[in-house]
Amino acid sequence: MSRGIFAEEKELEQSRLDRYRVYGKHVYGNLYGCHNKVLLKDPERLKSIVLNAAMRGNMTLLDIKSWKIGEGVSLIAIVLESHIAIHTWPEYDFATVDVYTCGHESDPQAAFDYIVSALLPKRVTLGFADRSLE
Repeated sequence: MSRGIFAEEKELEQSRLDRYRVYGKHVYGNLYGCHNKVLLKDPERLKSIVLNAAMRGNMTLLDIKSWKIGEGVSLIAIVLESHIAIHTWPEYDFATVDVYTCGHESDPQAAFDYIVSALLPKRVTLGFADRSLE
């Protein structure tokens, strides 16, 4: 009796993941023309966005720190799996976002996408780096 295509695909994917000693995924990008300037200036609201992004990405949040730098904010969230960072320049309607995770269970793309949906940019440039070690 056949186990089915889904079971075979899942097994193939797991064998691919098992070959890594360290499995790292890094999603980063620039957000241009962010709609809400007030949000780009507000450390507490940005902390809330990052908290929700960590949950969406199946990450364990350990700590969040933020600093007001001029009109903007720099924020770093330490997650068990690695980090989430946001830097904002409200005077240019601009932000950078960096989400890096280690492990098979987390989803940095989901966290990144949540942050983008909250900041409402007109345009996003997206980068991805495989930070894995076989």
